[in-house]
Amino acid sequence: MLELKYGNPLNFNRWLAEHAHRLKPPVGNQQVWQDGDFMVTVVGGPNGRSDFHDDPTEEFFYQFKGNAYLLIWDRGRFERVDLKEGDIFLLPPHVLHSPQRPEAGSLCLVIERQRPAGERDAFQWHCANCGQLIQRHEVLLQSIVDDLPPLYERFYASDEAARRCSACGVVHPGRDYPAWHAQLERAQEAR
Repeated sequence: MLELKYGNPLNFNRWLAEHAHRLKPPVGNQQVWQDGDFMVTVVGGPNGRSDFHDDPTEEFFYQFKGNAYLLIWDRGRFERVDLKEGDIFLLPPHVLHSPQRPEAGSLCLVIERQRPAGERDAFQWHCANCGQLIQRHEVLLQSIVDDLPPLYERFYASDEAARRCSACGVVHPGRDYPAWHAQLERAQEAR
């Protein structure tokens, strides 16, 4: 019988049913294969975040259930890329992005390459009022599921002074991502 490193084809719908409990908060995602050249992950909603990912490789998104969007920090301003059900999207390397999945039950297949040796991912938080960088944390990413929670906790545990914008004085609300998004909305309306 044929022996393949990653096994025989799997039934994706069955895999989704078996991992449904991990595709909603507080986990929200699950990696399909653990040792491939690609990190194939399914991400479920609802979730929201205020960090921006600086990925040294491309990211492929297939929004196969529900809708989501990417908040992008580019050329000194926040932009939005909508991912409607059925959309595919290829994000270039180093585009700062913050996936937002407001719909319960939404599902997205995200495919990224394993990082070349020594290549670091970064996660950074910006002031919602003026866009100034508040903090940036770099990591040698091995597992999307395991490596990110400690990094987020490090930011959330930082004191108010470490989350205060050096440009305008607004304090990043840390774990309270809805408050950050409300600050962003107010700042954009004021412009």
